[in-house]
Amino acid sequence: MDEDKKLLEKMKLRILRSFKWKEDVVSPLAQELEITDEEMEQILMNHLDMSSLEALHSSFESARPNCLNEKLHADLKLCWLCDVMEIIAIEDASKIKMGLIKDIIAGKDYDEALKEGKKQILSLLQKV
Repeated sequence: MDEDKKLLEKMKLRILRSFKWKEDVVSPLAQELEITDEEMEQILMNHLDMSSLEALHSSFESARPNCLNEKLHADLKLCWLCDVMEIIAIEDASKIKMGLIKDIIAGKDYDEALKEGKKQILSLLQKV
């Protein structure tokens, strides 16, 4: 039984240490949580089975636009401007965020995209 457990761990590590998984998933999550890559690997191995690990990269990539959407919503203060004060239409905010998300995924720096988004928000607010 101990042999099976070691083999499973070895197989899981092969997945997690493959270039794209490590670069796109393991390292960014470890940095975000301020832990080592090895600690993040252990967490993922403890919580995910082989099938989930195999699908991890595509799942991570498919979640990226949603995460960016939520981050931009907060960073552009749309929670106040749309949700509370209702001085920017949800449709306008969504249009701005979707354009920024496309730019970021295409490689634009997040901070640059955020500056562009703030300019677009200001332009909307200055229209009467």
